This record gives sequence, C-alpha cells and structure tokens, in this order.
Amino acid sequence: MWTWAGSFRTTNKNIGVDKYYIAQELKALIDNCQFWVSNESYPPDEIAIRFKHHMVKIHPFPNGNGRHSRLCADILVSQVLNQPVFTWGRFKSTQPGEQRKMYLNAIYAADVGDMKPLTEFARS
Repeated sequence: MWTWAGSFRTTNKNIGVDKYYIAQELKALIDNCQFWVSNESYPPDEIAIRFKHHMVKIHPFPNGNGRHSRLCADILVSQVLNQPVFTWGRFKSTQPGEQRKMYLNAIYAADVGDMKPLTEFARS
C-alpha cells in the first residue's frame, strides 16, 4: 500500500520543483488555469493539456504524477470545459510499448512549448 499517497513529496527528485515550492507552484498553476478558462486563452483541450503538463513539471508526489495529472485533465476538460474526457492514446496503440513512446514524444514536444502533439495524443 502507498502510505505516502495524497501527501506531497518530502525529498527533491531529478524532476519537479524544489520540495519547498510545491504548494506555491500548484497555487500559481491553479490561478493561471482559472485565468485561461475565464479568458478563453486557449481552446478547451489545450487548457486541460497545459494544466496536466505543468502539473507533472511541478511533480508534487513521490509517484503517480502522470496518472494524477491525466485524471485532473479529464476532470477539468469534462466538468469545467464541458468536453468529453480524453482517451489518452487508447486508439493509437500499434504494438506493445509503442503507445508509451508516442506519449513520451508528445510530452517532450510540450516541454519545448508545442502542445499540439500531446493534445492530439490525448484525443487519439
């Protein structure tokens, strides 16, 4: 059982913000997301994908950050932005491991500011 589940990480990792800034960065992300939604700064899918991507970059938990961020994106896109939940590549899988490779390549594109591949993967 994951005894740490639901608690912010207490150590620094090779990914994510310093452990002392997790709460502050999450607050800033939520504030940014509220602005994006209120001002329709991006299309609905892109708002949810930007939120998901930045949440992983903060990396608030010791493990499960990708799963958590995808769940948050699904809740945001469906409950706030009134769009269907994402399929997260369910229909793109051609061979074992290929889906993960496509997902990671989309993440790497998002890391340099190109949200299109990750948004497309999320809807595939």
